[in-house]
Amino acid sequence: MRGRVIGSVLVLLVLAMPSFAQRRRATGPPPPQGGGNNNPPAPAPALGGPVAGLTAAQQQLFNEGRDEFREDEEVVDGLGPIFNGRSCVECHNAGAPGGAGRRTVTRFGTVTNGAFNPLTNLGGSLLQERAIGPREGSPRPFTREIVPAAATVVARRRTPALFGLGLVDATTDATFIALAQQQAARNDGTAGRAALVQNILAGMRTVGKFGWKNQNPTLFQFSGDAYLNEMGITSPHFPDENCANGNCAELAFNPAPGLNDGGGEVQALADFMVMLAPPARGAITADVTAGEAVFTQIGCASCHVATLQSGASNIAALNRQTYHPYSDFLLHDMGSLGDGIAQGDAGRNDIRTAPLWGLRTFPTFLHDGRANSIEDAIRAHDGQGRASRNRFNALNATQRQRLLAFLNSL
Repeated sequence: MRGRVIGSVLVLLVLAMPSFAQRRRATGPPPPQGGGNNNPPAPAPALGGPVAGLTAAQQQLFNEGRDEFREDEEVVDGLGPIFNGRSCVECHNAGAPGGAGRRTVTRFGTVTNGAFNPLTNLGGSLLQERAIGPREGSPRPFTREIVPAAATVVARRRTPALFGLGLVDATTDATFIALAQQQAARNDGTAGRAALVQNILAGMRTVGKFGWKNQNPTLFQFSGDAYLNEMGITSPHFPDENCANGNCAELAFNPAPGLNDGGGEVQALADFMVMLAPPARGAITADVTAGEAVFTQIGCASCHVATLQSGASNIAALNRQTYHPYSDFLLHDMGSLGDGIAQGDAGRNDIRTAPLWGLRTFPTFLHDGRANSIEDAIRAHDGQGRASRNRFNALNATQRQRLLAFLNSL
């Protein structure tokens, strides 16, 4: 940890700008992007690289954030007492830092009087499966969490990819609300809804965009949440340590009490994610083009929306850009595919539509990593995805081959 400290953030900026803009202005006008009459289009950034056209100051912030993303935390930095990983890249690593991963985490809870109970008094809903001890440099061995006997709902969550999410962060709430309204007007049984969750910096509820349940509205908040709940690093907006299975008495022996990060590391992680480029498309062949037509015909594009547009940003590559995530970033009732966990504004069966860009780099599929192939993932769809699943099952061999060619180009 570098111990950087950031100043206070103006709430008005939260709703209009990505997290980089919450800290400082760009230091100069955006450079030319290419693609005009005299300039060829700029080559796509390498996987795990920054978006094109950063200023020198922005590039430095991206590099610092990438270093923070890769860094192993130590007890002296505030690691633990309970945690799931020592660095971000320990989990987000498929293809490049920021990628998806095979690593899953556990969430648990129960149902009380028909409502989900996250069993926060027993350490829920997220389980921290590791704890610091002499091996990590703590004189006291702390107790790692286990799923308590009271839990009747246990779910796994796969590590998602982070590529391109700065574009999503820069997309206005109104875009997602309008998209949900458009889907509802179709009246075809697949309409998603925008999650409204507490935005810590704004002091109000705004649209959730990040996490399998859309539980976080910004990459800044996503960073602080993960820093605390996956690594045990406290920060100004996430100041309270987790207690192993609810036993807060152990915190009296915490070797790094108080705030572990003044806010600089959380901001650095957010900067890295905001400026992390989206994955480039693979080769677009005739089969790929035909496969996208099949994708639309069987209804996949109803939720996996191909094209969105970002709002205003002082990062040129994020400013009012058309992008292709193949997601609506809305919550959908997935029936039996849901994980049984209510979180934020999401119900037990709700799952955010997973963006499909970068799909060819994913080591496993679906929110819990249960599927080892794209075909298995499609066949597991239920709820609002059931009709598309059934249409997929009815495809002939040629149609299926073309569809998979398209999906493997993403």
